[in-house]
Amino acid sequence: MSARKVPLPDSEREDVKTAAQRDGCEPMLAVLTEDRFSDPDWLYERKLDGERLLALRDQDRVRLMTRNRKEVSATYPELAEAIACQPARDFVVDGEVVAFDGAVTSFSRLQQRMQIRDAEKARASGVRVYLYLFDLLRVSGRNIEAMPLRERKRLLRETIGFDDPLRYTPHRNENGEACYRTACEKGWEGIIAKRADAPYHHGRSRDWLKFKCSSGQEFVIGGFTRPQGEREGFGALLLGYYEDGALRYAGKVGTGFDDAFLQDFRKRLDRRRRDSSPFELTPDEADALWVRPDLVAEIGFTEWTQGGKLRHPRFLGLRRDKAAEEVVRETPS
Repeated sequence: MSARKVPLPDSEREDVKTAAQRDGCEPMLAVLTEDRFSDPDWLYERKLDGERLLALRDQDRVRLMTRNRKEVSATYPELAEAIACQPARDFVVDGEVVAFDGAVTSFSRLQQRMQIRDAEKARASGVRVYLYLFDLLRVSGRNIEAMPLRERKRLLRETIGFDDPLRYTPHRNENGEACYRTACEKGWEGIIAKRADAPYHHGRSRDWLKFKCSSGQEFVIGGFTRPQGEREGFGALLLGYYEDGALRYAGKVGTGFDDAFLQDFRKRLDRRRRDSSPFELTPDEADALWVRPDLVAEIGFTEWTQGGKLRHPRFLGLRRDKAAEEVVRETPS
């Protein structure tokens, strides 16, 4: 598909502080819900299991920014180049970078790219990545965040040429329940429901809702246990989330690691060692070692126990796009 510049009358240009000037403004975030619904006033998109990015182009300058304002163009050089090749020279787009394991997006596979900081090493990693775009915040000198979502998505398709590794995020209209069932049958993470006439809000908003097929969220790493038997590195990671400013213990995860990660991550943990527990209530773990709680892990699990711990947790990867102090327990609303 060839891209076209969007004609914008001078009378519509806004003299505002733009997303590009804010150096990676806070993206719009969805609220978790257990209410699956169908509504003609809503759009339904696939929930992708990757890393959220804002791509900013200002003439010859291109930046890829994570949700916590980290510049990651060297990690995804092919994505930065694809943005730089667009005919439009001034825009901000919102999307998610993913890697695939078969037909399903895999955060674990994406980890192999997320840890790389050198562009040439990233290209040689063998992990192909794609940037799925689903929103447009700015184009041709104009901030369009106040526009309805449907209009922003129309302008997105007119502004960007969608050839790999850039992909448009398709959506379905109205039938959210069927879309959700299809997502779960295909092994997707879930669906994002978006109010079609809503503006773009910075931060979490009920105009975007998450329909999850399985449980999972981010947790802060507050400690680890020593390895047992022939295992190297560490035994399990001790996890928590913040509530009223205190780090609450949520349990430990001991699966989902390969041997290389166990050994390499132990070195990172040792550099963060501290004498006291960072948790408000110290976990009853006799062989626990404590660390500075500044690393965030993505964890899948089946459910919360009545005692507030994770049942059958599994490690999916580390997150660099969310600050530890922002991690809270996700509860449907």
